[in-house]
Amino acid sequence: MVLLTMTASIVDALKLLNDQRETDDCNNDASEQRPNAESSSPASSPEPTVGNPISHSDIINLHRKLKASQSSAPSKYSLEQLLQGSRVYIPPPPPKPEPSEEYKALMARLRREEDARSYERMINPPPPLETFQHRFPHAARAFAEANRPSKTEDLGDDEVTVNEIHRQVMLIINFLVSIAGVAVSLWIAGRWWSLSSRIFLALGGSIVVAVAEVAVYSSYMWRLGDAKSKQGAVKEIKEVVRTWIV
Repeated sequence: MVLLTMTASIVDALKLLNDQRETDDCNNDASEQRPNAESSSPASSPEPTVGNPISHSDIINLHRKLKASQSSAPSKYSLEQLLQGSRVYIPPPPPKPEPSEEYKALMARLRREEDARSYERMINPPPPLETFQHRFPHAARAFAEANRPSKTEDLGDDEVTVNEIHRQVMLIINFLVSIAGVAVSLWIAGRWWSLSSRIFLALGGSIVVAVAEVAVYSSYMWRLGDAKSKQGAVKEIKEVVRTWIV
């Protein structure tokens, strides 16, 4: 059976009905012999407090009794007014069972053992874990010695490498800036055109600029390589022009 929560209207109606019943009991002794149906009335519900559970049938019986006893003002305790603000009653969770004596003894023993282990670790710390460096202290030096370049040409030039990387990065950035600048310029220039035309115009201009940039760079690198090869082909001739004795 689904239970509902008591509202302020239900609590007031229950108190009013109880007061009327007590008055009737004092004035009429025959009220003690009531049908069994009335014995299950809302007066037998738990203590009337807002939030306490009450069944839907008890609310209907309460409404009927109030309607019969107060026919002059039936709208104050209408069924809608009684149910307004009521919710489905959800009973509170059952209390947590008290742990048994065996459980308490087990937990106490485990705590004592853990305290003993902690104290033992504090006074006798375990040895540090053996790492690869501790086991092979000269491995890094041996590896470096085995992989050392055998020729002077293999050492390379770090400064030249860094300069080359910096030049390549700046070249890529210049390419991207040029392509983006041309695309934005063509997009703004064709603002009166349709959207598809502006897209094709900006895309075509970007492709043309990218091809031109690659062609210019390739030509420059080819000329630079050709000049280096010609310079390397020229043999240096050394000639003694004048001598003197000190």
